[in-house]
Amino acid sequence: MRPEPVQLDALGPRGEFRARDRRAVTDVTGRVAAELSLVPPPFVSRALSALRRAQPAPPDERARRIAAAADLFATGTVAGLGASAYRLLVSRVGGVPITEVESAVRRIADRLRALPAALANARPGAAVTDWRDPAVRAGRAAHTRRGEVFAVHAAGNHPGTHSLWPEALALGYRVAIRPSRREPFTPHRLVTALRATGFGNDEVVLLPTDHTGADAVLRGADLGLVYGGDDVVRKYGADPTVLLQGPGRSKILLTADVDWREHLDTLVDSVAGRGGTGCVNTTGVLVEGDPTPLCEALAERLSALPSLPPDHPEAVLPVQPAAGARAIAAYVERRAAGTRPWLGAETVADELGDGSAVLRPALHQLARADAPQLGAELPFPCVWVAPWSQADGIAPLRDTLVLTALTRQEPLLDRLLAEPTVANLYIGDHPTHWMGPGLPHDGYLSDFLMRTKSVVRD
Repeated sequence: MRPEPVQLDALGPRGEFRARDRRAVTDVTGRVAAELSLVPPPFVSRALSALRRAQPAPPDERARRIAAAADLFATGTVAGLGASAYRLLVSRVGGVPITEVESAVRRIADRLRALPAALANARPGAAVTDWRDPAVRAGRAAHTRRGEVFAVHAAGNHPGTHSLWPEALALGYRVAIRPSRREPFTPHRLVTALRATGFGNDEVVLLPTDHTGADAVLRGADLGLVYGGDDVVRKYGADPTVLLQGPGRSKILLTADVDWREHLDTLVDSVAGRGGTGCVNTTGVLVEGDPTPLCEALAERLSALPSLPPDHPEAVLPVQPAAGARAIAAYVERRAAGTRPWLGAETVADELGDGSAVLRPALHQLARADAPQLGAELPFPCVWVAPWSQADGIAPLRDTLVLTALTRQEPLLDRLLAEPTVANLYIGDHPTHWMGPGLPHDGYLSDFLMRTKSVVRD
């Protein structure tokens, strides 16, 4: 007997709200796993007004609540779901390998517990957070919010994205989350845990809604965070009140003074590690010289990864409904026209016979460093390998969230560190999905949320 679908209520300023308009959330086989309540724009407006009226607790109390919520989120029973049941739902619905879900949950909890130190890292060294600080008598910079209400259009490709927005709560913002219908379990669980550990219903809300309501969420906030692809970048790119988390287009550069064979494990891990679905997974590899031997070795390693259901303990690749996987494979075939396929579109959608399909790695060799495919990012391990020469310069490496540079050429590294469109530079044998505690992802979120102002007192 199949279990009843989980009811995911909206979490408004008056508590849980089960709407008449509920949408089915299906797992990768098409089975209904949950029903998500959708709220209309008037509900959104009332919720955001309540957030604006609320007053934040003192900073130390906010940090205590978030740390307690981290423990509850990772190990407790929240909204009737135990930790194991929650992780299984995320894996079965989002298609993320279960071991990666487990790892992501640990990373989220660790990051939330470490928020005070992370915020201190991001704050200007001379800035204070309270006008009562004795240093203010001589005049100091104060770190203050740019607004009061922060809205998030959440991503659904990986639970780890939800480790970022709680920073806004820690800074005293009141926060509204519009969850992705693809994976609403993580934000629902996290918001519920935060409320259980002391945050008021009028301090953090979960507002599942349609596209009209989604626009209302952003309009009613002072600042917003939006995840999405190029279409989202086009829609919100000119809005200074919206911080975009678009495609990462993360890359690896291998120059001729480095032997790629010594770094093959890191190359494979960068492409396919953590399920291969993230903006920090490698989508482009540029090789000084002939990339053919590297392509051959990468193809051999990537083709050996198993095709398994997402909740299998040895699963490492993402899974999607079969129809969606076939559509992605068809897109890869069109986008790869004119390239040399090592792992081509015909092997991408590996159907498991239950209505789902594993998204197997794709690998294509490009003829030149400025080939348009180098910017194509897809939600599975899909990598484009191109030749690179000194004459190409750093132009092919621009617009990159993470660049791992396997090179000993210090002048080149100087240029890459100075390049504004390279968000993060990893020098040497570090996978592009590496993240260190307290370090920025795409800059610090507080760079966007906060400002400094001069303060002096008698």
